[in-house]
Amino acid sequence: MKIDAINWEILHCLQENGRLSNAEIGRKIGLSSPAVAERIKKMEDYGILQGFRADVSYTKTGYQLKAMITLKAFMGRLKPFMLKVPEFKEVLNCYRITGNENIIMEVVLRDQLHLQEFIDRLITYGEAKTHIILSNLVENSPIMDHGGEAV
Repeated sequence: MKIDAINWEILHCLQENGRLSNAEIGRKIGLSSPAVAERIKKMEDYGILQGFRADVSYTKTGYQLKAMITLKAFMGRLKPFMLKVPEFKEVLNCYRITGNENIIMEVVLRDQLHLQEFIDRLITYGEAKTHIILSNLVENSPIMDHGGEAV
């Protein structure tokens, strides 16, 4: 499916506010509500739009720390970790990466004690390095048109 300029406008609107109605999007970009709905449905069918989520404040829900933790897995421990990580409630995002480390995770934690307990669970799988997030410089930046090439 080719993402044309109108689809990019719809995607931009939805990335800014996923709760916009089709009518509101249509007013912004000059399309009827049914035309917007049809385009959104096609983008969902093609897997371009993968869902809608709520952004929740980690600090307002009782977590004091947000961190990026890398893991350099011990020999034979990467696969067991990949099977176990979905059970870790602290993990917001987890990626398998290239380089010296195998894994990078974005986590939220109640406090330093919770961080210590979490690291204690991780060290059975490998060497962990923690990077506490002090502030967000860019967050959830929208994916933009990359020059009109077919996607």
